[in-house]
Amino acid sequence: MSDYPSNTVPETKMTARNVSVFYGAKQALKSVSIDVSREHVTAFIGPSGCGKSTFLRCFNRMNDTVESARVEGEIKLDGTDVYSPEMDVVQLRARVGMVFQKPNPFPKSIYENIAYGPRIHGLARSKADMDGIVEGSLRRAGLWDEVKDRLAESGTAMSGGQQQRLCIARAIAVDPEVILMDEPCSALDPIATAKIEELIDELRGRYAIVIVTHNMQQAARVSQKTAFFHLGTMVEYGDTSTIFTNPAESRTKDYITGRYG
Repeated sequence: MSDYPSNTVPETKMTARNVSVFYGAKQALKSVSIDVSREHVTAFIGPSGCGKSTFLRCFNRMNDTVESARVEGEIKLDGTDVYSPEMDVVQLRARVGMVFQKPNPFPKSIYENIAYGPRIHGLARSKADMDGIVEGSLRRAGLWDEVKDRLAESGTAMSGGQQQRLCIARAIAVDPEVILMDEPCSALDPIATAKIEELIDELRGRYAIVIVTHNMQQAARVSQKTAFFHLGTMVEYGDTSTIFTNPAESRTKDYITGRYG
């Protein structure tokens, strides 16, 4: 069941049109087009090396950090081309936050991990403002009650699952519009994974969320839209329930039923 009245159309937050990615002479992604809405969690699934993380990294220009990478096609955020020369990449990455596969807190205190982004972007006018941003971000990441008495301790001293929620809180702190998650649970145990999935569900609707996962059950649990990638192409994209129960493409069906991948 959809979560909005049937007469409304989900608001498109980001669009990709004919996006191809090359690493040197090798083509890693072939002409992918997709709309990402604010209301849904969108999952990218597919076997390792199929292009799903490469595509995800196009949305906030993380591929710019790879020297041999070349991106063709068009990606827009609220109708603005993110690859245009006028686009401020630092600003883009504040609006389109990213959570990586391996938790990567800064070697700073829990408080400073959250305060870092808002400080750079001038989002807090006073210490009280910053305290509010830190507390609000940790609360939204479901961490506040666990860490409120040890904000001065290092973020790297936390458990893996807490570190990953800290990284989500850090992404939230600069008030992004989109959150990209690249296999955010692959380094976590089942209990920590369940907490992250719960968190994704709570954040849905407040941010457009795109998650890359190799775990099909996870995609089925957390997403409303799913795109299946194989060998650099997007084979199929649609409602998660349809992709998992009645896929249109035989390759999707083979992957979901475990015939390959």
